[in-house]
Amino acid sequence: MNWKIILKSLAHGDMRKRILAVIGILLIFRVLAHIPVPLSDPQTLKQVLDNLFTSADSPQLLNFINILSGGALANFSIMLAGLGPYINASIIMQLLTKAIPKMEALRKEGEYGQKKINQYTRLLTFPLAILQSIGAIYLIRQTAQSVGGIGDITANTSILQWVLMVATLTGGSMLLMWLGEQITERGVGNGISLLITVGIVAGLPGTISSLASSIFNSESQWHLFGWTLPIDKGDLLFTSVLVASILAVTWLVVKLNEAARRITVNYAKRVQGNRTYGGITTVLPIKLIGAGVIPIIFAVAFLSVPSFVGQLLTGAGSAGWQQFGANLVQWFQPPTAATFVPSDWHAWIYPATYFFFVFVFTYFYTSITFNSKDIAENLQKQGGFIEGVRSGAQTEHYLSKTVNRLTLFGAASLGALALLPIVGQAFLRTDIAIGGTSLLILVSVSLETLRAVESRALMVTYDQYAQPDFFHESSNKDTDGPKKRRFSLIPFRRSKK
Repeated sequence: MNWKIILKSLAHGDMRKRILAVIGILLIFRVLAHIPVPLSDPQTLKQVLDNLFTSADSPQLLNFINILSGGALANFSIMLAGLGPYINASIIMQLLTKAIPKMEALRKEGEYGQKKINQYTRLLTFPLAILQSIGAIYLIRQTAQSVGGIGDITANTSILQWVLMVATLTGGSMLLMWLGEQITERGVGNGISLLITVGIVAGLPGTISSLASSIFNSESQWHLFGWTLPIDKGDLLFTSVLVASILAVTWLVVKLNEAARRITVNYAKRVQGNRTYGGITTVLPIKLIGAGVIPIIFAVAFLSVPSFVGQLLTGAGSAGWQQFGANLVQWFQPPTAATFVPSDWHAWIYPATYFFFVFVFTYFYTSITFNSKDIAENLQKQGGFIEGVRSGAQTEHYLSKTVNRLTLFGAASLGALALLPIVGQAFLRTDIAIGGTSLLILVSVSLETLRAVESRALMVTYDQYAQPDFFHESSNKDTDGPKKRRFSLIPFRRSKK
């Protein structure tokens, strides 16, 4: 990362305008995340949410949605639906481009096809936002009755207020999608990824405050070199180990995110007329974790289904179904320091299922994003080949084999990162978990944004470093006037033998 070029680029008005636009849109998002949804009894709702997110039995899906929405769920904000509908619509469109030949042909039409797919994605986001808004309200209501300790939060809500709530949440989701696209078009980096990252970063001050309050305890005293400090030595040691673990996990996540197998691709020489094309060597990078955090999002969504079904079955009339529903709720709750018992096999159901889903979805999503057949066909059309591998079917088989081997280790690593919060809560005996998923999002988006900033900085400062080597300066001697200078474009000089 060339920080000198980035700092020099700030002297250009275009660069400053882009960065300030990104910062302004992110501030607007944070303001909107604190505007509550209109409800008949906001005080009761605030009490329910406080009880819900401080309880150890709070479903992981709600905590995950709260993290991605930047605390909008805990505030019951108009941004509660967040970018979930847009992300789901994007995933559905990616699946449809593989399943429907017309969509796949549209994707291959270049910029026009991509614009049409983006338009279809926006149209699909709207009905998904309506459905997810209704589902979020219903999920909070059901969970509040079982965990929050208070009755129905929508008991006194009329039909018009229901319409108002759903319309507000849907509008907030569509507005957030528009803000993300504005960042992508007018700023630097991917706007959707930046909004998700800002939502995660917004929860860091609360975590740091919890750590600081546990260390600086007025009831404890530590005598050091004649000084009496209100510090708990045990909590200080524990926090130091926790911070060191987070730094180690961050370093590991950076390595995993940047790890890639670089396959050398050679291009054969082609002679067309008096010119020679090809004869160069490039690199085809295959990332270790090509699916990103999408498998974790899928796994959390699927793991929420058994618990949700169990909550519905607990209200059934049959005692057998009630017992089965209670077992589902118990088995598919994230283990904590109080509930995790290593000797009980029921405690391993949730971690094992979580790891299995992440592992399977990593293979599934990688197979969608990395198409070995298309890459092999494109290399063959462009005259490219891998050394020692014949073009065509053998290249496709070689790429598939390489991707499967990399995905095996990448899926296992991603599953281990997903289980880090569970391990932190169960074995570190604390509610502050080391979120491997959050770290993966922060690291990947930060590196992607820095690369985008550096690329834009190189573009705006190019004139300072470009040398006019391809310009030939000559003098025009006129008898009637002063000497004039002209530039003629000479692409290359051919040596005479």
